Amino acid sequence: MRAEGLPALAIAAFERHYALVRSGETGLMPSNSIAPVASLPDAEDLSPRLAQVGQEALAQTVILKLNGGLGTSMGLEKAKSLLTVKGDATFLDLIARQAGRSGCPLVLMNSFSTHEDSMRALERYPELNTGLPQAFLQHKVPKIEVATLQPVEWPDAEDTWCPPGHGDLYTALVTSGVLAALRGAGKRTAFVSNADNLGAVLDLRILGAFVEERMPFLMEVADRTEADRKGGHLALQGEQLVLREAAQCPAEDVNDFQDFEKYCFFNTNTIWLELDALFESLEAHGGVFPMPLIRNSKTVDPRDRKSTPVYQLESAMGAAISLFPGARAVRVPRTRFAPVKTCADLLRVRSDATQLTDDFSLIPAPDAAVSSVPIELDSEFYSFVTDLDARFPAGPPSLVHCTRLKVTGDVRFGAGVRCVGEVVVSAEKGGSLQLEDGTVLGK
Repeated sequence: MRAEGLPALAIAAFERHYALVRSGETGLMPSNSIAPVASLPDAEDLSPRLAQVGQEALAQTVILKLNGGLGTSMGLEKAKSLLTVKGDATFLDLIARQAGRSGCPLVLMNSFSTHEDSMRALERYPELNTGLPQAFLQHKVPKIEVATLQPVEWPDAEDTWCPPGHGDLYTALVTSGVLAALRGAGKRTAFVSNADNLGAVLDLRILGAFVEERMPFLMEVADRTEADRKGGHLALQGEQLVLREAAQCPAEDVNDFQDFEKYCFFNTNTIWLELDALFESLEAHGGVFPMPLIRNSKTVDPRDRKSTPVYQLESAMGAAISLFPGARAVRVPRTRFAPVKTCADLLRVRSDATQLTDDFSLIPAPDAAVSSVPIELDSEFYSFVTDLDARFPAGPPSLVHCTRLKVTGDVRFGAGVRCVGEVVVSAEKGGSLQLEDGTVLGK
């Protein structure tokens, strides 16, 4: 890591996790060590008065987006945030417009893979250049060979490194000098979320509550459903809130982990940070947060399941909730969680079932048949964005009156196709199906 020019704090953070793994630590959080969270304050119940408090705090607030993802699972070789989502607008376009509308500085946490393209795209928004840093880089750490617990060796050196998870945010804020720059400019609050979640817009009432009650850390959570059963959930260890991710769940507790009625709140990966509290907490820990370990089992070449088994030592940004005395969580509506992880998600947000609001967030269309239409696309033909674009050359079908869409086989959609109610459309195996312009599917 030193040879790669990585800073001392990043090395120290990795060494801490590596020592845990060498000592036999797994990072697992068994169910008998935690308890469910029964209830939480609801963002929708916050007093309208707090919006004015939030308005007055905007001058001391910064918007921070996690922008390290390449979207490789969707066949991308560029930042996922550069995908178009509505018309010609990309995720990053809408994020920039959100920031411009709020008047808050925008800062990106990029990876080495996303930095150059993302910063070039931001040049279209010179009004966002406030003199503060506009971006900083996530670190990288070596993958650890399972058999030897040593850094893995592999012909392609790039494959021997991995990002340390978005929990690296805190260390990277320090090593980049961004935390010092923000505090020096009088910024006190950071609103942090994923770049692919356009539902996560700055909410004045939540900001007002955060500032007025002097919280050090606030996590936004939403009601867990069947669809979220594999995602990280909130829990209690004693009286302290903690986050348990799927990779931290012992095999024997998987069914319990996925009990979304028991563990009823999931982490949206949107947090609010008090920057002075962050600085003080980091200082108290010698600059290195004792972030809970996530030991992810992978292969050194992610494209080759038979390549050398490795551990990727990671941490989750939300896990820092356990490190701040007085940290809290707030229940938010599902509209604040609209991530795009698959081509089905992308089709949904591009369609008329999802509406772009005046504040540049994405919400379900008011007249949509369901709040989030379930979409199943045949993975053989729709896994990658290029596949999706080739089969919807005129754009997505109308889904505003659709309650479910399932596409099997090589189906190609013409312009103006409408889906009504529950729609299942299939092409014959080995063949393809062309839907003519204006086709109405379903009821």
